[in-house]
Amino acid sequence: MSSIPETQALPLHEAAKRMGVNFKEANSPADKTVRANGLEFHYLQWGDPKKPKLLMLHGVAQQAHSWDFVSLALSDRYCVIALDQRGHGDTQWPSDHDYSAEAQQRDLDAVIPALGLKGFILVGHSMGGRNSYVFTSRHLDLVKALVIVDTGPGGVRTGSQRIRRFVTLPDELDSYEEFAERVKGYTGRPTWMVHGSLQHSIKRLPNGKWTWKYDKAIRSPDFKPQNWPPERLWAALEKIKCPTLVVRGANTDVLSEETFQRMLEVVPGAKGATIAKAGHLVAGDNPSGFLEALEPFLKSAA
Repeated sequence: MSSIPETQALPLHEAAKRMGVNFKEANSPADKTVRANGLEFHYLQWGDPKKPKLLMLHGVAQQAHSWDFVSLALSDRYCVIALDQRGHGDTQWPSDHDYSAEAQQRDLDAVIPALGLKGFILVGHSMGGRNSYVFTSRHLDLVKALVIVDTGPGGVRTGSQRIRRFVTLPDELDSYEEFAERVKGYTGRPTWMVHGSLQHSIKRLPNGKWTWKYDKAIRSPDFKPQNWPPERLWAALEKIKCPTLVVRGANTDVLSEETFQRMLEVVPGAKGATIAKAGHLVAGDNPSGFLEALEPFLKSAA
């Protein structure tokens, strides 16, 4: 079967320039794997491994490449590790389809020491954001600084429902272009940008159709991730002591202004940033705006 149509996507560095992302070196990531908690995890490693470490965790139905613009911009100063979490991207899918918060914490408990990470910066979006702040609350000695992107203990129901409607749509389509049109309608992004991200998010099946590169179980209407209740998540946030940045998309329908403000009150000394021209997918919607908020925080936390 043929691969992703290469002519449909701009090269990463050209796309980054078009999005206003500044980068000093035209770096590309190394594809790596690590075995931990009984699974083979795939991750992208950007930059010099001797430089300060920054671990990036994506949201549900996404993968490590969702951080490409941000990773590229930071890779001259940091060693950026973008992880494919269980059942996503090129990481192994668990046979029991367990995507509970507990299972994902066990993954991080195994992956992070396997990668030799200590005193690192942890950045997480949506599901990855929850995983990040829960992990930080449990390992106060390991995380140097934390960035939580558009997620909190209390989500906005309309946003959660919109995401569930999207991921439960028919998941096998006849062409790559059909998937591109679907994602364009969901994100509102231009064609060239959709094709750039989609090449890492779908795969061609032996029958010639195309489907997502994440566990089909997550797309089931009956899927229940067994998330922690809000009160337990608030309790986790209260334990965090390291420098923390909470980021919200100005147009998000997932993280309410009320929850955002409460998070800034609950986490001691936390800073907040609202990114213009961005919805829930903050780093993809407006990567230059996200970096404008992120980079000063990283410098201050160094």
